[in-house]
Amino acid sequence: MNGPSVPQGGIIAAGEGTRLRADGFLVSKPMVPVAGRPLIEHAVDRFRAASIRNLSIVINEASHDCRQWLERHCGDFDLDLVVRNTPSSYATFRILTDRLAGAPAVVTTVDSVMPVGDFQLFVSSASVFPSNAMVLGVTGHVDDENPLWVTLDSCDGRIRHIGGCEGTHVTAGLYRLPEERSVDPVTAFARLRDYLGWLVTNNLPVYGVVLPCVFDIDRARDIAAAEVCSERATQEL
Repeated sequence: MNGPSVPQGGIIAAGEGTRLRADGFLVSKPMVPVAGRPLIEHAVDRFRAASIRNLSIVINEASHDCRQWLERHCGDFDLDLVVRNTPSSYATFRILTDRLAGAPAVVTTVDSVMPVGDFQLFVSSASVFPSNAMVLGVTGHVDDENPLWVTLDSCDGRIRHIGGCEGTHVTAGLYRLPEERSVDPVTAFARLRDYLGWLVTNNLPVYGVVLPCVFDIDRARDIAAAEVCSERATQEL
């Protein structure tokens, strides 16, 4: 029996990084360094470690430094680079879902930082859920100023509620896309989180894979916390 096919990959990297710029970072958000390497390198390396070589990435038109970095460092990928200013996280997400439709696909936000092993765990764990389901990476580690809470059914892994001020976990910027969208919303959403909430409200299949610790990099203090965690993990090896 053949095992699950290797999915395609996608990276949402079109954000402007306004809060990081306010903290003194002058590069584009994907090029903000964490532990000496830009966020985009962390994201690309996770796909490389998972043997995912078909990769679609959306960056904004001002991210010239990121575009140059990708051109220099991604020769081993079948790279589909979209350079476009988008009005919202949902709009960026839809660009990727349209380009990755019809096959298994894993998408990450560029500002989610986690160990490579946890990313590989998500890829393998998400593959066991139904092919028509959206699968989210979730974590009990809450470090976001405005986290997206979910309530996860401990029996079957299905997300029963999303949004609000509490839940069992928060989302971690990781998504396994359904191979085909069985239902599309009739209108666009202002935010990706609104679309995810719409899926759950309409009883469409959304599941969660629990990851130990994921950092959402929005401010300088997030970088410091991620670097401390990374250094601790290295010392324990």
